[in-house]
Parts: sequence; structure tokens; C-alpha cells
Amino acid sequence: MRGSEFAELRAFIEVVEQGNFSRAASALGLAPSTLSQTIRVLEERLGVRLLQRTTRSVSLTEAGEHLLARIHPAFDELHAAVESINDFRDAPMGTLRLSVSPIPAQMILAPMLKDFLSAYPAILLDISVDNVNLDIVKGRYDAGIRYGSIIAQDMVMVKASPPSRMIAVAAPAYLAQHPMPQTPQDLQSHACIRFRRGNQQLLAWEFEKNRKKVEVGVNGPLIVNEVDLMIQAVRDGIGIGYMAETYMRPDIERGSLVPLLTDWSPTYDSWYLFYSSRHHLSAPLKAFIQFLRDYLSKN
Repeated sequence: MRGSEFAELRAFIEVVEQGNFSRAASALGLAPSTLSQTIRVLEERLGVRLLQRTTRSVSLTEAGEHLLARIHPAFDELHAAVESINDFRDAPMGTLRLSVSPIPAQMILAPMLKDFLSAYPAILLDISVDNVNLDIVKGRYDAGIRYGSIIAQDMVMVKASPPSRMIAVAAPAYLAQHPMPQTPQDLQSHACIRFRRGNQQLLAWEFEKNRKKVEVGVNGPLIVNEVDLMIQAVRDGIGIGYMAETYMRPDIERGSLVPLLTDWSPTYDSWYLFYSSRHHLSAPLKAFIQFLRDYLSKN
């Protein structure tokens, strides 16, 4: 197989897995027009159409499904074979792709990035930060970091943080003009800033006391899907926010945010690093897992 044919097949797999030419081109480091031409050349060489294209997505033809089924295992095996050479190196090298939601990106990853990259200069970290609970295997990520409760059961999980309470908070300026809520139900008469998850669902405001669980339907002038924007809006006195206590602790300690209803604040699951049990564990991921464990034991 010539190098150009290998590159064409690799491009074909990436387009299928990304479901979009633009995302596939970005993953491959190509211009979308170059990738489109590569797929066109492959189809012309094979004499069949492999992909059905629309303005928003692509799908496989019958011929494309047949080709993918035959070549995908071979490419996975080639990747594993190349990755296995890491075992003979003095230090691991390669790319580690992580899909991380915004809170652990700031709370867990940001403080340790400098030390990890200093310890492993031959590893390239490629981190995607988003609220979407995506399929890391389909997205070709080596691992992800999410709440333990939403991770698929067939994944291997490594604890990345202690459990955290979910609490409501407000700025002193807001509380100077509004009464302090005494019960979760009091929040219904307050301006609340709601958070939209990556799956488009609004984060539920849940509280618990003496084993009594309460979910409060809140309203307010603002809905966001970005954590720091929500916290800034709370700081500015726009309304009350609801988020993991560990993430908001610096503001609470400075006094820029005031915790509310702390005796009603439930403890949520920990954040976990997770990865597929079906794939070979790469040397960069092994190094990251051990570094994470050592880092957490010291902090």
C-alpha cells in the first residue's frame, strides 16, 4: 500500500468517526477543502461512493460500511503496535487526548498541567473542554473526566477528586437587597441563574436534609451553559447560583460569594478520569494516571 493510499483510508475513518468534514479536518490538521479532495480521490480510485454528504453531516453508503468494517480493526491494530514501542523507551512519548467538562478542567487539570508537562516533555496533551457527555471512543479520545454518576458502566474509572457538595450561593450585594432564603422553597421567589448542560437539559437544583430530598423549580433572568459566566453573573449580583462547592470555594473564602442553605446541601459524586476497557492503555495515559494519583495524594 502506497503512503497516499494509507493517508486516504485514515482520512476516511476520521470523517466517519467525526461525522463532519470540518471536525475531521481539524483532527487531522488539514484544511476542509484538502480533506474533501482526499476523500474524492479515494472514491475515484475505488470506483464507488463511500459517503453520502449533506451540508451538516455525512453518512456511510453500503460500500462505505463494508470498507470501514474491514479496515477499522487493522488501523486499531497498527495504532496499538506503534504504541507498544513506548515500552522500550526511557520516557513515554506521544499524544494524549482528553475530553473534560469545564469544572474539572479548571479545578483538577489546570493546577497540575505545568508539573505534568515538565515531567513528561515528550507527551503532547490535547485537551477538549466541553459540557457534552460524548462517547470518548467514537471521538477517539484516550480518556475523559466527568462526574462518576454519568459515566458508562463499561468504562474503567480512576477517582480524580474527593466528593463535593452542591450549594447555592449569592453575592453580598444581592443579599443586601433580598431576604436570605431559609428553605429551598424560598428560592422560588428569588432571581436564580440556571445552568444548561451539554445535553441541553437544565441542571436540577436538588437539596437534602435528614434524608429528605427536595428538587426546587427555580426561575430567573439568565440561563448559561458556561460555568465561569454563571459565577461572574452571581458575583455581579444578578441572582443566586448553584454549583459544586469546591469550584466556588476561592470566592467563598474571599467573601465575594456567600453560601446559602448549607444544611440542605447534598454531597455529589466525585469526578473521575475514565477510559475504555476495550482499548490498549497507551504509555501517555499510563503516565497521566500515575501522575494524577500521586498528585492527589499530595494535595
